[in-house]
Amino acid sequence: MVDSPALEVAFLSSPGPDPFLRERLYALLDDFEPVAIHEDESSDTWRVFFKSSSDRDAAAAQLSTAIAPHLLRAAAVDVPDEDWARRSQQNLKAIEIGGLIVAPPWDVPRTRSKPVIIIEPSTGFGTGHHATTQLCLRLLQQLELRGARVLDIGTGSGVLALAAWKMGAADVVAIDNDPDALDNARDNIARNGGAPAIDIICDDLTTLKVQPADVVLANLTAAVLVRHADALRALARHNGYLILSGFGPDHLVEIRPAFDRMLDINEITEGDWAAICLEMPHA
Repeated sequence: MVDSPALEVAFLSSPGPDPFLRERLYALLDDFEPVAIHEDESSDTWRVFFKSSSDRDAAAAQLSTAIAPHLLRAAAVDVPDEDWARRSQQNLKAIEIGGLIVAPPWDVPRTRSKPVIIIEPSTGFGTGHHATTQLCLRLLQQLELRGARVLDIGTGSGVLALAAWKMGAADVVAIDNDPDALDNARDNIARNGGAPAIDIICDDLTTLKVQPADVVLANLTAAVLVRHADALRALARHNGYLILSGFGPDHLVEIRPAFDRMLDINEITEGDWAAICLEMPHA
């Protein structure tokens, strides 16, 4: 049995004097490439998994200097269970998000009145239960996807790519730079019958070369979205759309200027999280 290096992060003064602490923490952790972040129901405790103990320890050192100790406590742990993701999320239930249902394998509705996306919890992000995923799904359902080409950047578990396919997209590409996440995405795509329709690519925004799409999904972090704004914008066809999430409402003041040549179509929020839909105007 292989231990998984992780940080147990506890927020000590929620919501506290820093309402954007969680977004700042996501941005700090992003530099150390965590493979998964699992939150308890209240979001007051996170378990953050890393590829190696050295990455975990470096992240802990950075947090200790960047965030005041009265705001959060981070402790290094080794989780001695390779099936930790399934065990930690075994109480997940099917949820309805607009006209879609996202369900773990153990809670698939017997009567399917809406399209169902079955997602097996694993080390990839995106069971469909996090607010940012739900925001993306809500915005995605406001677009006409029949026959469309869709790119899902940072696909994680593949839930957004699968949603696009279920909604009629003809050409879907799921992209991530984490091979473990893509293994999970590949399994979920096969489980839902989407393997013939969804391509999977291991790459990142610094080197990615694909044909532009009608819709580009990027559920990342504010720092990553701003850093790679030009690359993301180039992936959208004229009159195509970008759906962006993974950040709090406060970060819109940074994100909008980075995508200033695009039209702001819609913005939605849920709790500490936000998402926007932008349109690439015709040349």
